[in-house]
Amino acid sequence: MKHLKFIALGILFGIILVKSEAIAWFRIQEMFRFQSFHMYGIIGSAVFIGVISIIIIKKFNIKTLSGDPIKLTPKPFNKIGNLTGGVMFGLGWALVGACPGPLYVLLGTGYSIIIIPIISAIIGVIVYGLVKNKLLH
Repeated sequence: MKHLKFIALGILFGIILVKSEAIAWFRIQEMFRFQSFHMYGIIGSAVFIGVISIIIIKKFNIKTLSGDPIKLTPKPFNKIGNLTGGVMFGLGWALVGACPGPLYVLLGTGYSIIIIPIISAIIGVIVYGLVKNKLLH
């Protein structure tokens, strides 16, 4: 029961995704065809809130709930790895018509066919775990 607040937040986040149409395949297709600003507005809002949050964390030296300092260490940019991963992520997103994040929300709203991309994503994570030492990082 101690994780009930996280389950409630997850349900609330799922409701927000559904109501904002962020999980609608037609909105995602509109985005990839540059026909609508809707999804770019949602993604841009998330980026803006993230930037503001990082600024606040750094300025006020905010700590975690356990009192530890939040460490924000930059990762080096890897041209080949980042570009290859970004292209693969974008192609998968465009082909499935759903971002990996809301796949479970789609399943929860009754789209049982989305189990195929969920299983594929799990297989992809397992394969990555097996070959990650051989990849350029």
